[in-house]
Amino acid sequence: MTIVWVIIVAVVLVLVVGAAVVVYIGLVIGAITVDIARGRRLRPLGPLTMDIAAERDVVFELLAQPYQGRTTRALQEKVTVLERGSDMVLAAHRTPVGAGLTAVTVETVRFAAPARIDFRLVRGPVPHVVEQFTLTERPDGTRLEYCGELGTDGWAIGGWWGRVVGNKWQAAVAVTVASVKTEAERRAARG
Repeated sequence: MTIVWVIIVAVVLVLVVGAAVVVYIGLVIGAITVDIARGRRLRPLGPLTMDIAAERDVVFELLAQPYQGRTTRALQEKVTVLERGSDMVLAAHRTPVGAGLTAVTVETVRFAAPARIDFRLVRGPVPHVVEQFTLTERPDGTRLEYCGELGTDGWAIGGWWGRVVGNKWQAAVAVTVASVKTEAERRAARG
């Protein structure tokens, strides 16, 4: 009888661990979103400020290009426009998150050329994200400011998940901003 109980406990343990792994992977890749509207924790994204030695129109164009114009081959792997309107798109974003996994988020993207681009999460690893890029003209170019907020449900566990996702989210934005700065300044130098 003891061996039977050991086998039952082992099977239950394997099933529980397997289910936990499936749920975790679903959360990481954005296939599962915990949106229970209880224990909501908000955390800021950013602020990130970068001065770019290029005109505001050029910086705006580079930020908006994956959504409004021709998507470069490199960006086609990261951004897919699902629906396009006159001042807004619905876009899927793919971001590698490690261990061979790719997070997929779906966001609305609104354009107020050439000063602002707003993002709102529709589907992803957390239930709430709003973000904004603001572009301000300066005598020596453009100041790009990024800020937003990320929200998770589930009290302390949700707060922990928000820190995990928020750190990855901000790192991905920092890479995007750095590449926009490099390309905008390269175009400005060409004249």
